[in-house]
Amino acid sequence: MAHLCVMAMTANELIPTRATLLGRLKNLHNQASWQEFFDIYWVLIFGMATKHGLNQNEAEDVVQEVMADVVRLMPDFKYEPAKGSFKAWLLNLTRWRIGDQVRKRPPEAAVLLSAGPVEVPHAEIPEAAGQVPPDLEMLWEMEWEKYLLEAATTKARRRLDPKLYQIFDFMMNRSWPPEKVAKAMGVSLSHVYVARHRVADAIKSEFERLQKDII
Repeated sequence: MAHLCVMAMTANELIPTRATLLGRLKNLHNQASWQEFFDIYWVLIFGMATKHGLNQNEAEDVVQEVMADVVRLMPDFKYEPAKGSFKAWLLNLTRWRIGDQVRKRPPEAAVLLSAGPVEVPHAEIPEAAGQVPPDLEMLWEMEWEKYLLEAATTKARRRLDPKLYQIFDFMMNRSWPPEKVAKAMGVSLSHVYVARHRVADAIKSEFERLQKDII
């Protein structure tokens, strides 16, 4: 199996899926769209698997098996937001495949998953988000929010003056005091505050836009 790090983009390159992409996925021969889908979702699935105690190989298997499930089920999948989000549907697939990996372990190596035992057959895919255990759905949403913030930050950074983002990075990510940033960058203190505000607003704007676009 090819390593995921080679097959996929980094987390910072992720852009949330739109319903139009799901429509293109119904054509199983559309390799570009399927690669885009993989690039978008593999990090989220892999992260959920490792947070539930799976090692790297097991987590990679979960990613591959979930993707195979999506390929198998996508021709008949109907995106109906009123019945539940695509994220919830994908979470259920991920949850079951995590359980599969745990059951493959020797009894003495098994670990207890917060998702609980898997009892629903794979052929019966519930559509409603409410059928996902609340604790697992909360973790999934937390990972999704983190993922969106990374994507929003990357997109904002690409369209901003690099110097502005560097000022923001010094203050927010490295916790430099404003005076130190001003001295290091050769700008006034007021310029430092303006730069921080502009970058923060740009990231917030991208984050809100992406939230509206996700499915």
